[in-house]
Amino acid sequence: MDLGVFDIFKIGVGPSSSHTMGPMLAAARFLDALRDGRDRIPGAGPPARLETRLHGSLAFTGKGHATDRAVLLGLLGFAPATLDPDRADAALAELAATRLARPEGLPPLSLDPDADVIFDYGPALPHHANGMVISAHDALGELHMTETYYSVGGGFVVTAREFEQGAAGAPPPPPPHPYANMAELLARGRETGLSIARMARANADARYGPAALDRELDRLWEAMSSCIDRGLGQEGELPGGLRVRRRAKTMRDQLEAERGINVPGLGTASDWLACYAMAVNEENAAGGRVVTAPTNGAAGVLPAVTRWYVDHAPGARRETVRDMLLVAGAVGAIIKTNASISGAEVGCQGEVGAASAMAAAALCSALGGTDAQVENAAEIALEHHLGMTCDPIRGLVQAPCIERNAMGAVKAAAAASLALRGDGAHLVPLDACIETMRQTGRDMDERYKETSRGGLAVNLPQC
Repeated sequence: MDLGVFDIFKIGVGPSSSHTMGPMLAAARFLDALRDGRDRIPGAGPPARLETRLHGSLAFTGKGHATDRAVLLGLLGFAPATLDPDRADAALAELAATRLARPEGLPPLSLDPDADVIFDYGPALPHHANGMVISAHDALGELHMTETYYSVGGGFVVTAREFEQGAAGAPPPPPPHPYANMAELLARGRETGLSIARMARANADARYGPAALDRELDRLWEAMSSCIDRGLGQEGELPGGLRVRRRAKTMRDQLEAERGINVPGLGTASDWLACYAMAVNEENAAGGRVVTAPTNGAAGVLPAVTRWYVDHAPGARRETVRDMLLVAGAVGAIIKTNASISGAEVGCQGEVGAASAMAAAALCSALGGTDAQVENAAEIALEHHLGMTCDPIRGLVQAPCIERNAMGAVKAAAAASLALRGDGAHLVPLDACIETMRQTGRDMDERYKETSRGGLAVNLPQC
């Protein structure tokens, strides 16, 4: 398994890991290629103008996902993990006035925000639904350099060449507990007597070092928890024109007011899970700072389940939160490797479904589940998201996305509870469920895979 925990979890900005973070990172990579100069076209003059062409899902839902803004910021030298919103807004305002990008280490480059980011609604590029071509031209209009990028979900970006080679760089050193799927991970656990959490930690220790690992895991959880807190403190409408109102703060206030009432609500635990998840995804929809888990569109599920554990489960410990992230990362890596976490590739089963499986496994592990029960929890959660489409209304990551995260968190907790009530024996292995998701996504009509050309996106007349 070449994917590490910090490949699955990345700190970035909303509203989408595939349509916002990925294109921003692709643009930054193109600037690096320009600085390097190795791939320039022979005979071309120095770069003078930049152009980006968006294809497939990036074109169809790019406006709602702020893909054009993300590309421009990337070409101006910004990166998702360190983006300062105030500096970004100022840089975009200057670009609108001057039509010039001034990235470090390069000459001033012509970049017209209105003309040089092109939404191409024709056929998608061959390797993935989220394709984009970035080009630089010289002063005479001749092509200086061009590169095709694919944003494959979760903030992962590969070039066309990397896609064809089947890898995006050299693999990391072999881990002490190698596995390619859940069956191999379970077998390794039986051989060594180690839990999934301990094997995931040993692998991550070997890759990152123990001190750096704990420091970065704590940083991830701080970012997730802070995102919940920010979401719980905000009110008003989300941007984009759908007039979707933030609800997490009101819901939290209601739940706090109900503490101590003798008659409990319909589902207090479920309500807290939903509240935390919605807080994150309302922040994501507003372009706030979030962590891919495994994507931005599904960023609320794992933080909600983990926060519920921290706030409501007796005996919660900091070390357990670290292990929850490691277990969730291992499950997410298995799903991404053997299927997909991209809504544009397999629908929302690959985003919220994967997130729910990750969160269910993490919670089951934290509550003392065996490896077999952890695997069962992940399978239950994923199985009951199979076939879920990705049909964001007006291309905005708001409806049905925000509530879908709430339901994914609730399903994750229910799946963990069901698994803990059993002994781990069950009919459908997680690996079979993941393969089913891959096949279902392959067969799913393209209109239902993050194009906003089917489903809820076309059945709400007022939108």
